[in-house]
Amino acid sequence: MNQPDVKLYSFGSGSSGNSYYLWYRGQGLIIDLGLSLRAFKKHFRTYGLSFGQVLGVLVTHDHTDHVKAVGALSTELHLPVYTSQGVHEGIARNRFVTKKVQAEQKRILQQGETQEIGPFSVTPFAVPHDSADNNGYLIRFGEHTLCLITDAGEVTEEMGRYLAQAENIIIEANYDPKMLENGPYPWHLKHRIISENGHLCNSAAGDALRQYSPNGLRRVWLCHLSEENNHPELARAAVRQALESCGHTLEGETAVLLHPFRRQVPDYFEW
Repeated sequence: MNQPDVKLYSFGSGSSGNSYYLWYRGQGLIIDLGLSLRAFKKHFRTYGLSFGQVLGVLVTHDHTDHVKAVGALSTELHLPVYTSQGVHEGIARNRFVTKKVQAEQKRILQQGETQEIGPFSVTPFAVPHDSADNNGYLIRFGEHTLCLITDAGEVTEEMGRYLAQAENIIIEANYDPKMLENGPYPWHLKHRIISENGHLCNSAAGDALRQYSPNGLRRVWLCHLSEENNHPELARAAVRQALESCGHTLEGETAVLLHPFRRQVPDYFEW
């Protein structure tokens, strides 16, 4: 039986904590670490993963639900943490991150410049959000490409250029507009969510994929779904419609995989 080249794990996706693990032929990158260290280690043990294969932690931005345990794990395992200078500074200021990233583990990425991390070629790009800084990532490894965009108020043309290069895409679909409008959040929080520095709604994620996704698109995962203001089937339906409207097939052997990451339940994919 052929062994998979690529494994992708989602250990949490949403405001309660975000963390993904990308593995390729025996080496891996953690992307964000907004869970407790105990929960993260439990997920690693459950899947039989080895920390000896981890090359480092890639961080999108400095909000707690993305960086809660990054300093603790980095310090314990002497793992480098890769992100922009602005994000490193934001993590250092975040009072909810009790264990900071040590200076010797900090690695500075420049948006638009590619960094080689083992077999992974990582290119960060700017994503609008109300954080100190925010990075999307285009990751190339072997013949594969993965683009990740989370916590984005809008999708810019620059972001679209990176989406257009990826056969695999993780993109935020945070809220359904009607659920948010009729939901319990106070007005100021609703305004923050819908702003250009807030979050992407389901239809905005679909529009981005309709406009920018390549003909060779293979897989789409929807991330950071709100527990209060969204439902996986609403997100799936909106994005499915967008993908089908631009010619992508979602049934059959050559279909594009479309999957909303579950919020607090680990998900696992391989190919």
